[in-house]
Amino acid sequence: MSDRIPQPASRIPVAATLHDQLSKRLLVLDGAMGTMIQRYKLTDADFRGEQFKDHPNEQKGNSDLLVITRPDVIGAIHREYLAAGADIIETNTFTSTAIAQADYGLESLVYDLNVAGARVAREAADEWTAKTPARPRFVAGSIGPTNRTLSISPDVNNPAFRAVSFDEMREAYEEQVRGLIDGGVDLILLETIFDTLNAKAAIVALENVYEQRGVRLPLMISVTITDRSGRTLSGQTLEAFYLSIRHAKPFSVGINCALGARDMRPYMEELSRMAECYVSSYPNAGLPNAFGEYDEQPAETGELLRDFAASGFANIVGGCCGTTPDHIKAIAAAVDGVTPRELPESSWLRPHPASPIPHPDHYTRFSGLEALVIRPDANFQMVGERTNVTGSAKFARLIKADNYTEAVSVAMDQVRSGANLIDVNMDEGMLDSEQAMTTFLNYIATEPEIARVPVMIDSSKWTVLEAGLRCVQGKSVVNSISLKEGEADFLAKARTVQRYGAGVVVMAFDEIGQADTIQRKVEICQRAYKLLTETVGFEPTDIIFDPNILAIATGLEEHNDYAVNYIEATRTIKDTCPGVKISGGVSNLSFSFRGNDRVREAIHSAFLYHAIKAGMDMGIVNAGQLVVYEDIPKDLLEHVEDIIFNRRPDATERMVQFADTVKGSGTRKELDLTWREATVEKRLSFALVHGVVDFIEADVEEARQKYARPLEIIEGPLMDGMKIVGDLFGAGKMFLPQVVKSARAMKKAVAYLEPYMEKEKAARLKADPKGGGSQGRIVMA
Repeated sequence: MSDRIPQPASRIPVAATLHDQLSKRLLVLDGAMGTMIQRYKLTDADFRGEQFKDHPNEQKGNSDLLVITRPDVIGAIHREYLAAGADIIETNTFTSTAIAQADYGLESLVYDLNVAGARVAREAADEWTAKTPARPRFVAGSIGPTNRTLSISPDVNNPAFRAVSFDEMREAYEEQVRGLIDGGVDLILLETIFDTLNAKAAIVALENVYEQRGVRLPLMISVTITDRSGRTLSGQTLEAFYLSIRHAKPFSVGINCALGARDMRPYMEELSRMAECYVSSYPNAGLPNAFGEYDEQPAETGELLRDFAASGFANIVGGCCGTTPDHIKAIAAAVDGVTPRELPESSWLRPHPASPIPHPDHYTRFSGLEALVIRPDANFQMVGERTNVTGSAKFARLIKADNYTEAVSVAMDQVRSGANLIDVNMDEGMLDSEQAMTTFLNYIATEPEIARVPVMIDSSKWTVLEAGLRCVQGKSVVNSISLKEGEADFLAKARTVQRYGAGVVVMAFDEIGQADTIQRKVEICQRAYKLLTETVGFEPTDIIFDPNILAIATGLEEHNDYAVNYIEATRTIKDTCPGVKISGGVSNLSFSFRGNDRVREAIHSAFLYHAIKAGMDMGIVNAGQLVVYEDIPKDLLEHVEDIIFNRRPDATERMVQFADTVKGSGTRKELDLTWREATVEKRLSFALVHGVVDFIEADVEEARQKYARPLEIIEGPLMDGMKIVGDLFGAGKMFLPQVVKSARAMKKAVAYLEPYMEKEKAARLKADPKGGGSQGRIVMA
């Protein structure tokens, strides 16, 4: 057993040497360790050795233990791969964590396993570097995903259950990383990732150990795409995965295992386009046969990886399951002389000023199971607000009753209504907020329709925010941090958020208090921007400022400018803090009119119309309750905009009086059916613009009696209505939830017409068998 005293090996300047080598050629990674170990036909006694001969647990199959009990075998395999042409060999430590070794009862041996595994590989690599100094060999510390998952419940009856916690996973990885560093590895390889949350725990562990040890090794990250769906086992698309780990600034990112090179090609092409670092590929030797064996021959693997290299998809190539030294020899020969893929200009691996390196297109990106890309010309992003115990009485009641199944349906409704992100808040005095946040986030992680959108983790309690960060595999948003407790507290929290790879909402709040004037809002946001970008290294595109949407029309004169101050501050912040986004809690604005939903919805829509023009990018709103700006009655709109812009001294008094006269006060609205008196074309247009489905089939049937062909209805009044929808959406007078409702109405109308179109098609085909059935194609998004 090791005495656990670090004994650093003598190392070449790894990062610089790797860059130098990769600028000239592709580097070759080794192949499968397990495949080669099987060839030795080792017995249980070989695995146990003298040291573990009396251990109560069976050890046969615990390949990582061989670095202690049969280092000669592992060393020989390393040397075979080096002789075949490998530039980088992996330590035999894929399962050397306390979590994985628990199956063998060897949790206490983890540090020693990693030190020994690193030293065996180090010795072999150094031998070959001494033989060919111009072509140094490198040792990558292999870190596997463990046999547990943080994103998926092993109990189908309990979606919130996890067999391991984030902190347990992080601690296991920290112990492994310490052993690998002390054993002398050159770089860390986090590989075969099937659950991104596991990988994020490993990244946090790495950063913690690097900080403790004062060292930093290049990091290779490699994900496993499980099938032709192009997703990880935990459900993420390749882009969503990349966004989730990009904050680690890896030396390389790649794909390994699960697929052979032939099936991996489209995903390598996709990854090579988005990656701002080096790219690796080490596929299996094809797909396993009926006996679980791999039949792809070395020459075929070599040619497939040569294609990757020649196409500019990869910088580092090698093999995974089923590959042997013969495969690595063929791969090395195949890529020899191929011009290596160049690093993008935006890469963090290139020399740059000390400022953060933004994504080359300067887009803001978050992810759930899928990526959310907010381009400069993007429409307003809706953050669903109903999964908030302080904003939804229904949601709070469900959470307090531990009815998480029904609570999940609230989130589902928000996403189906058009929310681009969902805000989750559990700040309630009667709740264990950390537990509630963890349980709910674990629940929604099992619902793909919800989990596809990013989560905004919302709390005034830092411990709750951290609990949320430990549950989300995607790139989430923390809502929020501020300068309220001073710069030291602000910077510490910002660094933690960054370590988890999340974006951050920053409130316009400092040591003095909450900002309510234009000047204070702007000054606080500019100060926070400077601290985040220059001190912490945050990318501007990961920063969201909330300049405080506060209640207006309260009867207090000092509140009258709150809305217009937000709008004007937004303009200045966007001009002086390039790259950031602006958000806010829209419902706060109309708090004085709670109970009168028609007035509140009019205030929200009118405010958003003007705030978006000023640069507001997203907001926490009820995605299902917004009205079209142009549908707000003129007299109501006049009163609403009077209070928003504080246009007259008596604006609040007039609004309060007028609100009492608005029909449909509260949640009950008077049904206005005057539009039913218009022509069928205008009725169809109205139904589409307002998402009304109650009469759609009757109106389509009336139109069918009037028009010669069903297709004429689609290309005529229905498309005319959708054009209006598109125009209103483009002008910012309509929001995504209304567009979703419009699409549903259109879909129902087309569905009604489809049987008649099929009947018409059959009749035409019968009359003209050579082509009478053709009637074009309708595409519905």
